[in-house]
Amino acid sequence: MPGPDPVYQPHFSADDIERIRSIAQQRNAPHSAVVRASLALLLAEEPGMSSPEAGRRLGLHEQSVRHWRKRWCREGPVLEDRPRSGRPPKFSPC
Repeated sequence: MPGPDPVYQPHFSADDIERIRSIAQQRNAPHSAVVRASLALLLAEEPGMSSPEAGRRLGLHEQSVRHWRKRWCREGPVLEDRPRSGRPPKFSPC
Protein backbone atom coordinates (compact mmCIF):
# COMPACT_ATOMS: atom_id res chain seq x y z
CA MET A 1 0.00 0.00 0.00
CA PRO A 2 1.60 3.28 -1.07
CA GLY A 3 1.91 6.10 1.40
CA PRO A 4 0.82 9.71 0.99
CA ASP A 5 2.27 11.89 -1.74
CA PRO A 6 5.41 13.84 -0.80
CA VAL A 7 4.80 17.25 0.75
CA TYR A 8 7.30 19.01 -1.53
CA GLN A 9 6.59 18.43 -5.22
CA PRO A 10 8.65 20.80 -7.37
CA HIS A 11 7.25 21.95 -10.71
CA PHE A 12 9.55 22.57 -13.66
CA SER A 13 8.72 24.59 -16.76
CA ALA A 14 9.46 23.30 -20.25
CA ASP A 15 12.47 25.65 -20.45
CA ASP A 16 13.76 24.35 -17.12
CA ILE A 17 13.43 20.77 -18.33
CA GLU A 18 15.37 21.56 -21.52
CA ARG A 19 18.18 23.22 -19.54
CA ILE A 20 18.28 20.41 -16.98
CA ARG A 21 18.27 17.74 -19.69
CA SER A 22 21.23 19.39 -21.42
CA ILE A 23 23.18 19.43 -18.15
CA ALA A 24 22.37 15.77 -17.50
CA GLN A 25 23.75 14.83 -20.92
CA GLN A 26 26.98 16.82 -20.70
CA ARG A 27 30.12 14.74 -20.45
CA ASN A 28 32.19 17.48 -18.81
CA ALA A 29 29.63 18.73 -16.27
CA PRO A 30 30.38 18.28 -12.57
CA HIS A 31 29.13 14.94 -11.26
CA SER A 32 26.98 16.58 -8.59
CA ALA A 33 25.16 18.67 -11.21
CA VAL A 34 24.52 15.61 -13.37
CA VAL A 35 23.11 13.65 -10.42
CA ARG A 36 20.86 16.55 -9.40
CA ALA A 37 19.73 17.00 -13.00
CA SER A 38 18.87 13.30 -13.18
CA LEU A 39 16.86 13.63 -9.97
CA ALA A 40 15.02 16.68 -11.31
CA LEU A 41 14.16 14.87 -14.54
CA LEU A 42 12.93 11.83 -12.62
CA LEU A 43 10.73 13.96 -10.37
CA ALA A 44 9.43 15.93 -13.34
CA GLU A 45 8.28 12.67 -14.95
CA GLU A 46 6.85 11.20 -11.75
CA PRO A 47 6.17 14.00 -9.23
CA GLY A 48 4.34 11.75 -6.78
CA MET A 49 7.27 9.33 -6.43
CA SER A 50 8.40 8.87 -2.85
CA SER A 51 11.81 10.13 -1.80
CA PRO A 52 13.05 6.65 -0.79
CA GLU A 53 12.03 5.25 -4.19
CA ALA A 54 13.70 8.11 -6.08
CA GLY A 55 16.82 7.59 -3.97
CA ARG A 56 16.87 3.86 -4.72
CA ARG A 57 16.55 4.47 -8.45
CA LEU A 58 19.43 6.94 -8.54
CA GLY A 59 21.64 5.59 -5.77
CA LEU A 60 21.05 8.58 -3.48
CA HIS A 61 20.16 8.78 0.18
CA GLU A 62 16.49 9.61 0.70
CA GLN A 63 17.45 12.62 2.83
CA SER A 64 19.33 14.07 -0.15
CA VAL A 65 16.23 13.66 -2.28
CA ARG A 66 14.11 15.40 0.36
CA HIS A 67 16.65 18.22 0.64
CA TRP A 68 16.61 18.95 -3.11
CA ARG A 69 12.83 18.61 -3.38
CA LYS A 70 12.37 21.18 -0.65
CA ARG A 71 14.97 23.55 -2.12
CA TRP A 72 13.47 23.34 -5.61
CA CYS A 73 10.02 24.14 -4.22
CA ARG A 74 11.34 27.17 -2.38
CA GLU A 75 14.00 28.52 -4.77
CA GLY A 76 13.24 27.09 -8.19
CA PRO A 77 15.34 24.75 -10.33
CA VAL A 78 18.90 25.38 -9.15
CA LEU A 79 21.56 22.66 -9.32
CA GLU A 80 24.47 24.44 -7.64
CA ASP A 81 25.38 24.29 -3.97
CA ARG A 82 24.88 27.36 -1.84
CA PRO A 83 28.03 29.23 -0.85
CA ARG A 84 29.49 27.78 2.31
CA SER A 85 30.50 29.75 5.33
CA GLY A 86 33.97 29.69 6.76
CA ARG A 87 37.44 30.53 5.70
CA PRO A 88 38.14 30.21 1.97
CA PRO A 89 40.57 27.44 1.10
CA LYS A 90 44.14 28.46 0.38
CA PHE A 91 46.38 26.77 -2.10
CA SER A 92 50.06 27.40 -2.00
CA PRO A 93 52.01 26.17 -5.03
CA CYS A 94 55.14 25.71 -2.86
